[in-house]
Amino acid sequence: MKILYLEDDLNLSQTVEEFLKDEGFDVVCVYDGDEALETVYAQKFDLFLLDVNVPQIDGFQLLKELRGADISTPTIFITSLKGINDLSLGYESGADDYIKKPFALKELLLRINALLKREYKTHQQLIKINDSVNFNLYANELIKEGEKIPLGHKEFLLLKLLLKHKNECVSFEEIYENVWQFNESHSYMSLRTYIKNLRKNIGKEHILSIKNFGYKLV
Repeated sequence: MKILYLEDDLNLSQTVEEFLKDEGFDVVCVYDGDEALETVYAQKFDLFLLDVNVPQIDGFQLLKELRGADISTPTIFITSLKGINDLSLGYESGADDYIKKPFALKELLLRINALLKREYKTHQQLIKINDSVNFNLYANELIKEGEKIPLGHKEFLLLKLLLKHKNECVSFEEIYENVWQFNESHSYMSLRTYIKNLRKNIGKEHILSIKNFGYKLV
């Protein structure tokens, strides 16, 4: 899951970034509203974490603009604002959730996972791939016949993307956008290697190649 995190407090930004990366998330940090806007239009994200009182465009106005551009990415506001009017403004601008500073990192993780559950349209922590293989969506673990199978970072990002679009063809372009960082080089050969490793663990018949287009998880 790829997260855009807007926070101008560098110490807090670093703390949250390290925590979320340890939990298996891909985090891109930005420090003002203008930078956030540019980054959203340049990359694709699964979740926005937005502080409100930031330089340039504030968080409320930023999200309002993004919603106006039909960007419906789930969003959590993280802010020190505590008034009911501020809470109303947050939800009116299109937020899905709201967490007040100071906050516990575990609480933030719980809120993220709640939105993730909604995004993947499932209330099950374990997603069944076949009779012997399950994927733990929140722990980023592949479980085969009761044993945890280690996956590389890009492998589980790829598997989560395919699971999100199960029985749908996912294009090469969409895979590159979601699995590789904006500043990373990607290649068809490296993608084939990740697909090969996933097929080895979940069964070749479950990941179909769609010629000249992409892959489908069935």
